[in-house]
Amino acid sequence: MRDTQPLFQQTNFPALRRTRLETLQMNLGYLCNLACTHCHVAAGPRRTELMDRETMDVALAFIRRQSIGTLDVTGGSPEMNPHFEYLMREASALGTHLMDRCNPTIIEEPGYEWVPDLLAELQVEVVASLPCYTSDNVDQQRGKGVFEASIKALRKLNERGYGHPGSGLQLNLVYNPAGPTLPPPQEQLQADYKQFLGDEFGIVFNQLFTLANMPIKRFGSILLSRGQFSDYMALLHESHRAENARNVMCRSLVSVDYRGYVYDCDFNQMLDMPLGATNRPRTHLRDLLDTGFDGKPIAVADHCYGCTAGQGSSCGGALN
Repeated sequence: MRDTQPLFQQTNFPALRRTRLETLQMNLGYLCNLACTHCHVAAGPRRTELMDRETMDVALAFIRRQSIGTLDVTGGSPEMNPHFEYLMREASALGTHLMDRCNPTIIEEPGYEWVPDLLAELQVEVVASLPCYTSDNVDQQRGKGVFEASIKALRKLNERGYGHPGSGLQLNLVYNPAGPTLPPPQEQLQADYKQFLGDEFGIVFNQLFTLANMPIKRFGSILLSRGQFSDYMALLHESHRAENARNVMCRSLVSVDYRGYVYDCDFNQMLDMPLGATNRPRTHLRDLLDTGFDGKPIAVADHCYGCTAGQGSSCGGALN
């Protein structure tokens, strides 16, 4: 896999500083039942990196000491971590809002039938990847049969109450473009998703998040091999909107890798850019239990234009 990291170091992206820390995002490991072309983690079935229970206990201590409002777990498929249920139950007991960035096809894998019931019991907000509402586009990005499995899984979540008004069970879907383009306007695409999925499959959900593809790891390598990397970076630069920088996720979130090291965001984690600067040693979460974050600098590089281009893109979808 060709590495795009050296191509990001020269940048004129504006300096950023943190606001109040609200969200702890934890990558529970790179193991996944899929190997999607747009994946910025390069996750897949052969990855072995998984967070251990000791590191999760450090994170739970961090949540208590920092009064973290939201725990946002991701992967890979986070449910494939053998300690997933332990972490979610312990964090729920702390009164923390839980988010699971779920690849819905995991629900259809043998041995993971328990996932919808656990998520519903703990009232976990589900953010489910469905990069298009047509089967051809989804299967092209994620593999043959993925669309059908995703529809079955979303129906099971709906059966538990997810996506229905008044249930308190939030189901959000995630759209990614199929290639080196920016997402279309989120509001209109959400309406299209709701109409098509409702009419064709009876599926309901709360919101659609549109995310730009980050030119790192697997997706960045594909761009390099196709000679599209420079053009995509030019598009991100040309589409930069300064006002989006006020609302990017890294201002109120820290990202933790499976070993417990801390980064300003999940993308910086994949580029091995430590918290706060590009040229300092990594910091472990255990050393930050009582650290103040407000006003601290954020490590930036050229890939950050992926979050501020066009309508903006962050973990919660479009920024404007």
